[in-house]
Amino acid sequence: MIVKNAEFRISAVSPKQYPDTNLPEVVLVGKSNVGKSSFINTMINRKKLARTSSEPGKTRLINFYDIDSKFYFVDLPGYGYSKMSKTEQSKVGTFIEQYLVSSKNIQLIIFLIDIRHNPTTNDKIMYDYIIKSELPCIIIANKADKIAITKVDKAVKDLQSALNPLKDLTFIPFSSERKIYTEDAWSEIEKYLF
Repeated sequence: MIVKNAEFRISAVSPKQYPDTNLPEVVLVGKSNVGKSSFINTMINRKKLARTSSEPGKTRLINFYDIDSKFYFVDLPGYGYSKMSKTEQSKVGTFIEQYLVSSKNIQLIIFLIDIRHNPTTNDKIMYDYIIKSELPCIIIANKADKIAITKVDKAVKDLQSALNPLKDLTFIPFSSERKIYTEDAWSEIEKYLF
């Protein structure tokens, strides 16, 4: 898919702030610093639409990005960031859950995990939450550039065995650096959108 016009629409913390255009939503979830914003930038071939940071926990709001007025990428705050106060973690957790429960436009959850590591406890909690929500989901095994290209397929299979032993979800490697998996990700996303 070639994106011609992508723009940041709004940051939100409550339903009254969500865009009211009823466009389909593709939602990115994952732990802090797993590369959700970089994923968006790579997919739309822009360097800085979604703000990235090497410091985890920078995204603290739900950010909506309008993609060609066809759908939104929705970037949720990352979880598991230990420097955020317990009160703030709870507040962020509440508005994330409120969004996931109340939005009627979610077409797909893209769950990003780090290809180099076993799923964390928080990853497993999020995975269980997504499964219980019955929302469609694909898993992006991100940061594939950080391991040898010959090890990528095995790493993805190992992650699937650890997180999704039923093997009923699609797992795709991804790298914002290499950009070689972008087409695979788009073809999977388009199945849910159009």
